[in-house]
Amino acid sequence: MNHVTGKKVVITGASKGIGAATARVLSAMGAHVVLAARSTDALKELARETGGTAIPCDVSDFVQVQALIDTAGDVDVLINNAGLIDPIARLADSDPTAWGNVVDVNIKGVYHGLRAALPGMIKRGSGTIINISSGAATSALEGWSHYCATKAAALSLNRVADKEARSAGVRVMGLSPGTVATDMQREIAASGINPVSQLAWDAHIPPEWVGQAIAVLMGPEGENWRGQDFSLKSSEGRTIAGLPPLPT
Repeated sequence: MNHVTGKKVVITGASKGIGAATARVLSAMGAHVVLAARSTDALKELARETGGTAIPCDVSDFVQVQALIDTAGDVDVLINNAGLIDPIARLADSDPTAWGNVVDVNIKGVYHGLRAALPGMIKRGSGTIINISSGAATSALEGWSHYCATKAAALSLNRVADKEARSAGVRVMGLSPGTVATDMQREIAASGINPVSQLAWDAHIPPEWVGQAIAVLMGPEGENWRGQDFSLKSSEGRTIAGLPPLPT
């Protein structure tokens, strides 16, 4: 895709799952991927595979996120992908410290990415930020109080950032992929809480499909989704992303 070739794309949570798959998809299309995560060994291996740049980063720490963006240079696309769901627990059984750790990554991590990347993008008058969202942003799921609350907050950040940056030529949007065959789904299955944990493994989409959808949103189609969540759980979304239709 011409709108991917040559673009500098920063991906957080890039060492595995959606982040790693997206890095492979975009690098194959000619993007230069800047890979950020806490897992340095996996990150370095992926950088060798994709020809990208590995920058260890904990998104819960703004100083590290600012250093990531500064080191990357002029960023065309930021994908706020880093996210946690473990430990899954009902509110009455939840651990406050662990609950707060999810807030630090899922909300503050997204804010830190926006705060670090937006000034440069606004100054240049261009840029795209894609926040990985979830149906949990608008749903209530047992055992997922931390995940539902943080994804709802990230959706609000997405909407506010769009209002503030749209006139400067910067695009901010979300991508809600549905359930994806990653380690997170293994954690969900192991919890045995709520219907999502009962889904068969083949009900989840491959993480590469998310990368393909991101590639599409980097182009002209992204104009239609500013300030919104683009969903791969809809027939429209699957068609736009060039993916197989929803199972009947």
